[in-house]
Amino acid sequence: MTVPRTFPTVDTELLKKAYLYMQTAKTMAEVYDANRTICKYVHSTSRGHEAVQLATAFLLQPEDWVSPYYRDDSILLGIGLTPYDLMLQLLAKRDDIFSGGRSYYCHPSLKQEDKPKIIHQSSATGMQAIPATGIAQGIQYLENIRLSGKRPIVVCSLGDGSVTEGEVAEAFQMAVLKKLPILYLIQDNGWGISASGEEMRAMNAIEYAQGFKGMATHSVKGNDFTDCYKGLSYAFDHVRKRKGPMLVHALVPLLGHHTSGVRKEWYRTEEDLKKCREKDPILILESQLLEKGVGQEELNAIKEKAKNQVLEDFERAKQAPEPDPSTVEDFIFVPTPIIEEKGNRTPLNGQEVVMVDAALHAVGEILAKHPEALLYGQDVGERLGGVFREAALLAQKFGSHRVFNTPIQEAYIIGSTVGMSQVGCKPIVEVQFADYIWPGLNQLVEEISKSCYLSMGKCPIQTLIRVPVGAYGGGGPYHSGSIESTLLTIKGIKVVYPSNAADMKGLMKAAFYDPNPVVMLEHKGLYWSKVPGTSEAKTIEPDEEYIIPLGKANIVLPADENELDAGSTIAVITYGMGVYWAKNAAKNFKGKIEIVDLRTLHPLDWDMIEYVVKKHNKVLLVTEEPIENSFIEALAGRISHRLFKYLDAPVSYVGALNLPAVPINLVLEAAMLPSADKVAQKMAELLEW
Repeated sequence: MTVPRTFPTVDTELLKKAYLYMQTAKTMAEVYDANRTICKYVHSTSRGHEAVQLATAFLLQPEDWVSPYYRDDSILLGIGLTPYDLMLQLLAKRDDIFSGGRSYYCHPSLKQEDKPKIIHQSSATGMQAIPATGIAQGIQYLENIRLSGKRPIVVCSLGDGSVTEGEVAEAFQMAVLKKLPILYLIQDNGWGISASGEEMRAMNAIEYAQGFKGMATHSVKGNDFTDCYKGLSYAFDHVRKRKGPMLVHALVPLLGHHTSGVRKEWYRTEEDLKKCREKDPILILESQLLEKGVGQEELNAIKEKAKNQVLEDFERAKQAPEPDPSTVEDFIFVPTPIIEEKGNRTPLNGQEVVMVDAALHAVGEILAKHPEALLYGQDVGERLGGVFREAALLAQKFGSHRVFNTPIQEAYIIGSTVGMSQVGCKPIVEVQFADYIWPGLNQLVEEISKSCYLSMGKCPIQTLIRVPVGAYGGGGPYHSGSIESTLLTIKGIKVVYPSNAADMKGLMKAAFYDPNPVVMLEHKGLYWSKVPGTSEAKTIEPDEEYIIPLGKANIVLPADENELDAGSTIAVITYGMGVYWAKNAAKNFKGKIEIVDLRTLHPLDWDMIEYVVKKHNKVLLVTEEPIENSFIEALAGRISHRLFKYLDAPVSYVGALNLPAVPINLVLEAAMLPSADKVAQKMAELLEW
């Protein structure tokens, strides 16, 4: 769908303003290149892209959101940031307002009232399309529940090479499916790094976008500020009037290097560079200004003004202080308000529930109390209510605008929560099976986990990601996986793993109210307590106010004091299904076994671990995962290293065999996985030490 051309006029004052900023961006690029030993961190500049970027910046309003990419320093100048602001990040200085010296040049995060808002994002080679689209989806939802006269939009800026990313397709699909208020700005300079457009794609971005029904498209001359401003004015108006998403394609020359570390002369011919220089947006704008009667003397004065500011700001930035090394661990998380257990775990006349119902009721109570909360994922909508019935009837009760199905797009399900949370929504999302989380791992690692740290706490991501895990009897290789060790290598997220209904409800509430990203692993074999030996996963349902702080383990089976005095006890540290293998195994050693359910794997309750190790001096760790290179193997090493003098025997552990998948045949599955008998055998061996 192509938008007709009806455009506003562009006056001389606006052209002069654009010229000033173009000269500023050009001078900055030249200063950076002339001072390569000082500007030692890898960076890119907007050289050649200035016209379309400034047109975009001038049209943005303070209520809008923009996701720039790593070459968009002219956008940042155009919305009101100074060269000094940008240079502090270029040189990774302490007072860098975006990241405090933690992130690359032109990787902004900004929440100032008088400027468009910018969420933290990664290096943005396509990945930012999903978080940006999540912002638009959040804006759309909040507009339906909160009346406001403002009509914010989202601009997502992408290089042409990044449009081939699969995650961009996921973003486009949701944008047209939901008719979201987002403008995708594609800056096409014909290059990836050294790969040309002809090598990378069979069509340009407009031709590609036309495959997404409902995506309006428009082309502008990306090196002509006047054409860009007129075309983008119409595009902004289209999106602001809620006519659906739009893609604007801008052809631009790449006049600078790909990055400071990949020089243009290494892979581009002089003929190519000469053609690009002839398309310099500054030359085009100069010609237009001269035609409008602006004299060369005035243009020279504008150049001089830009040059003086850049040189002055660069000198100031060079002298700015370096970050304090003692702050390097700041901003991994922001504080959570949930710091103590509250509510009634076992109310009088309470009904016994299975874990899946405890989760269902917890989410229902959250949705009833918080209109900004949403639940979405594959098949959680009103027809099915989740493949495990974990969302049963929620869509009927709260509406399909709050509880809804998504396409099969794990990256979007996870990554959209970045944008959703930044505009004030509180998303709860589900990945249908742990084995299918991998397409979403890019968003979890690069966008979600790093956001709080790299934005100095400005952009924590409040998201609750529910993931059914574990084997449950013949589920086979793609529906039985355990993934906690992989998740625990990702710093900046929390990982929760309840083992019973009461903990499920209390931890679900704590995870929702935590302002940081939380992944809740929910064992399918415990959902209904149908697996033999798991009946104790059913508990009395706690009341609505019940909540358990993350990072607090629980002793679910204490050892007998007499056995403890006799020195004939061991501590078992486990979680999830391991709790029930350990409980059933402990029946063979009455009073000799103390079982700790970790409940939260990160943050880890080290105080509890230290307490039971010192108390019993022998430790058995139990997990469903294969042992080699696992969380449990790492925990065994940590206990051995930190608490060696308290151990009377080596730390022991039980886990699955080191196989790449869980076999579907029940006999083979049983051979792979731990069991109560296998745990009992290890208990007996450890007690004999």
